[in-house]
Order: sequence, then C-alpha cells, then structure tokens
Amino acid sequence: MARTKEFDPDAALQSALELFWRRGYEATSMADLVAHLGIGRASLYATFGSKHELYLKAFDRYCENSDAVLLRELSRPGPALPAVRAVIRRFAAEATSEQRECGCFVTNTAAELAPHDPEAARRVEQRWDYMETLLGSALTRARAQGELGAERDPRALARMLLVLMQGMRVVGKATRDPARVRDATEQALALLG
Repeated sequence: MARTKEFDPDAALQSALELFWRRGYEATSMADLVAHLGIGRASLYATFGSKHELYLKAFDRYCENSDAVLLRELSRPGPALPAVRAVIRRFAAEATSEQRECGCFVTNTAAELAPHDPEAARRVEQRWDYMETLLGSALTRARAQGELGAERDPRALARMLLVLMQGMRVVGKATRDPARVRDATEQALALLG
C-alpha cells in the first residue's frame, strides 16, 4: 500500500518560493530547504525533483499569483490609461516598500540565473512577453478610446513600461532614496500623455 504524504505539497511549494525569493537560488541549499520546509530530503526529491526543478516550480507559482493580479488590473472595463498608470505606480510603491529587499522573483531570476540557465531564461522571457502583451492590450484600448494619441505605438510604449518596471525592482532593492524610483516613474508616465 502506498504511503500518503505527511505534508501539503502546495504549502511546501509556497514555503520554498518564499525562501528562494528571500535568499536567491545559489544561496539556498538543499539543506536549507529541508530545514525550512520541515520535509525529509527524500520526500523533497520525490515530490519536487531537484533543487533546480523546485526553483522553477516556485517561479511558476510566483507568476501564476502575480499574473492573475496584473490581468485583473489591466482588463477592467472603462478607461484603460488610468489602469496602466495605477499598475506602474503600484510597481514603484512595491519597489520602495519595506519589503523591497526581496525584489521581484522574475527580476531576481533574470539577474541570477537567466544568463547561464536556458530554462530560467525561457521562463523569464515568457513572463516578460505576458506582461508586455497585457500592457500593450491596455494601451491599444486606451488609443481606441481616445485616451492615447493615434500616433502612439502601444507595443513600443508597453516595452518601455516593462523595462521601467523591471528597472524599478532592481533600483528599489539597492537605493535608500525612494524618490529616485518615484521620480523616474512619474517622468515615464508623463510620456503617456
């Protein structure tokens, strides 16, 4: 008879996500994961595979959670430009909040793993493509509704905002001056009109 798991894999994945997010991939050992999750090494491997596989599953979980929020914020009916501005300002506020030291799991992965890990790089690119598509769709709606000039390129604007959002996360982790992020954010938003 097969043994039942003595832990909740979903809760364990969330806990692993939090540890990886706080410490990064390289600084988190399997021993750290075993201690933090309270799961035996064999059970951890049997459930999640290698440390790398667990990290990628944690990355996917992070994206699932944040994608749902971003989709909800950018697809509300009504004026689209205020929603875009609100999302960008939320990213800026998060980048300068008390919890900024963790940064963004996607940005952290891009900086730490993507240069030498093709699977992590693929996932980062997918996430950025998704964010760019959501922003581009909202900006296309804004242009169609007359909120954005007809000569404006929603895709190019979406790319600029994506790069800004990722940059805010990097600068926010390192700066003690939140005005640096806030001022850059407002200047970029002024370009939207």
